[in-house]
Amino acid sequence: MYIRGNITLETMDFKGADILSTKGLIRADLDVILERAKFFLPVAKKEKSSQILDGKVLAALFYEPSTRTRLSFETAMLRLGGKCISVVGMDSSSLAKGETLHDTAKVIENFADVIAVRHPQPGSAKEVADAASIPVINGGDGAGEHPTQALLDVFTMIEERKKLDGMTVALVGDLRYGRTVHSLSYLLSHFKVNLLLVSPDQLKMPDEIIKYLKKMNVHFSEMEKLDVAMKNAQVIYSTRVQKERFVNQDEYERFKHYYILTRDEIEKNNASVTIMHPLPRVGEISIDVDALPGAAYFRQVQNGVALRMALLSLVLGAKV
Repeated sequence: MYIRGNITLETMDFKGADILSTKGLIRADLDVILERAKFFLPVAKKEKSSQILDGKVLAALFYEPSTRTRLSFETAMLRLGGKCISVVGMDSSSLAKGETLHDTAKVIENFADVIAVRHPQPGSAKEVADAASIPVINGGDGAGEHPTQALLDVFTMIEERKKLDGMTVALVGDLRYGRTVHSLSYLLSHFKVNLLLVSPDQLKMPDEIIKYLKKMNVHFSEMEKLDVAMKNAQVIYSTRVQKERFVNQDEYERFKHYYILTRDEIEKNNASVTIMHPLPRVGEISIDVDALPGAAYFRQVQNGVALRMALLSLVLGAKV
């Protein structure tokens, strides 16, 4: 139960819970998560220390390449006094011998208190969660979802703009395969936002998510022109084209640099815009944009540590 003002709201029971998708979260759940992330931000910034997860162990199972997400989870755990064990890559795990994710989860639950998993197959995190008796957090399941990235993105938007309600947010690039924008769309449906979905026709947002946005009465527009979105948005969320999701590499080459944000274009069209990116960038944002005050993508990384601290502490039942 969560009390906000004079209103009592029912939230999920986080202790022992799996965080697999953003779709099932309600606004009250977001408030709990984001407030705890705010609490942990000084720890993420190395201004304070905490030992609230002393004695707990995180198993980071990363079967797909990752820098930020894996190290962010591990940093969050270590800075809260916990410990980490890791598997990195298919070849370094028993999956290479034919072990199932189900059996892997049953093994890992004997070693750890919580699992963070990334795997190239959509639905893989749920497969691990269904087998494991300990909490599982989805660190990205193929072209499916990336809930912790979306949560840190919402946290960053609020930190940067001081609010989300009333904002126009442009999601730009690979909306078809980009799991970050899929999870983010579900979260943004809980706010009074105007979404601009900017992509070439071949990389449009999946029908499932478009139907969900309509069901939730989210105001959105689909478009191909970036300059229209740039002039009207308070936040531009740029994404790379997902090379690893393309079967036809010629098609990838056609779209990999379809949109490029440059400092000149931003200063000419909307100098106060907040620019975000889940990283890694591969040409979508020019390096000269980094010096602009609205360039928030490296601040997103720090916010990600605080957000994952929040989730780890919540699913492990730690009090703050």
